[in-house]
Amino acid sequence: MKRSALSSVAALLCVLLSGCMVGPKYTKPSVPLAPEFKEATPQSFKEADGWKLAHPSDQKLRGKWWELFNDPQLNALEEQVDPANQTLKAAEANFRAARANIKFNRANEAPTLSVGPSIGAVRDSANQPYFSKANVNNGTGSFTLPIDLNYEVDLWGKIRRGVTSAREQAQASAADMETARLSLHAELAIDYFSLRSVDGQKKLLAETVKAYEDALQLTQARYDGGAAPLSDVAQARTQLQTAQVQETELGIQRAEFEHAIAILIGKPPARLTIAAIPVTVQEPTLPTIPGVLPSQLLERRPDIAADERRMASANEQIGIAQAAFYPTLDLSASAGFMGTSALNWFEWPSRFFAVGPTLTQTVFDHGRRSASSDIALAQYDATVADYRQTSLTAFQQVEDNLVAMRVLETEAKQQREATESALQSLDLFNTRYEGGVDTYLQVVTSQTAALQNERNDIDITRRRLEASVLLIKALGGGWDTSQLPKL
Repeated sequence: MKRSALSSVAALLCVLLSGCMVGPKYTKPSVPLAPEFKEATPQSFKEADGWKLAHPSDQKLRGKWWELFNDPQLNALEEQVDPANQTLKAAEANFRAARANIKFNRANEAPTLSVGPSIGAVRDSANQPYFSKANVNNGTGSFTLPIDLNYEVDLWGKIRRGVTSAREQAQASAADMETARLSLHAELAIDYFSLRSVDGQKKLLAETVKAYEDALQLTQARYDGGAAPLSDVAQARTQLQTAQVQETELGIQRAEFEHAIAILIGKPPARLTIAAIPVTVQEPTLPTIPGVLPSQLLERRPDIAADERRMASANEQIGIAQAAFYPTLDLSASAGFMGTSALNWFEWPSRFFAVGPTLTQTVFDHGRRSASSDIALAQYDATVADYRQTSLTAFQQVEDNLVAMRVLETEAKQQREATESALQSLDLFNTRYEGGVDTYLQVVTSQTAALQNERNDIDITRRRLEASVLLIKALGGGWDTSQLPKL
């Protein structure tokens, strides 16, 4: 009988210490999904075009995704982002702070012990009311060493939910760090390809300036020989000077891209010089990017993962707010030694202790707890909307860059044909002008058209490379939720 009573008491203590959980159980909300991306159809892309359909075992897109472009200079720059970029360092510091917050919340799972030794003297006033003068002393020593214990029993899961919420916030912070990392690497790649595009434009304009100088010499010679009017010389000079202005203007763009790259790798702009590497127009290096399905994208985007973890954390806050409607059980104890002098301070008769539980229930707070619960519910709804909006935006970004890659592939072929036609036309009008058949105005018009088409060639190449980078970024850059830290 006695053993049965002890077992019952032990079971009751276990229930009290473990408690139960109030509040909703977290379930990940759904997101509007399509079975596949609209632009990722077998007819739209072939593997040679830089895209192929996904397979469940496809694992080609990994952390160092920029290596898919096979550009050693780009690889060397990208490797400098992680150890030196200040934005990434700030994101990493925020993650460390969020991880430390888990320890802070876990501390509530254990009792709090405090020690407050004190030494003093106390003398009672003989003239105080209702005081016996027989008890008057000349000052009594007070030597106290109290040890206090306080522990809140987690009856309703408030403390456990606080720890879980902090863990989920830390995982969200880790995903934020990966989002920042992905964005910074993508930004560097885009700036790098833009710089190479400017180098291609400068190379083209340098060649154009040389050709226009030759044309000016030709018109000057024809004018000196009486075979051409002075207007031809003026037009040739104008074309040359315009091309020189355009070439000079590109110096500003190149410097700005180089400066932006320097900041991304944590260097002052004065300490970085990138050699000119003109982009290749005819056969740009476009990576073969493994595709994913819309449902898989939810697990591959760190920004989606961050919103999902914040949503889970907000769900825990609902439970914490609801726990405030239930009573709080605190266990407290105090023990120690108290003496009148240092000689008897730690003697056994100087010991004292006090122990006992306290059950507290708020009876009236004029709607404060209800308001807190409403706030938690509203904040959870906001995180759900953010999660769904981020997911929809991710689908849009993938679709946008899929269609950009497909259309730009066709546009590049059309532009190359237009450039070839413009160059043929320029050769034809140059020959006709030298033969005295056409005026120099026809040459000027052909020169302008040829230069514009060649510059378009370079710009389309830049846009194709940029679309490839943005597609990789939209797919998460090879990241997935399995890389979230287990905290």
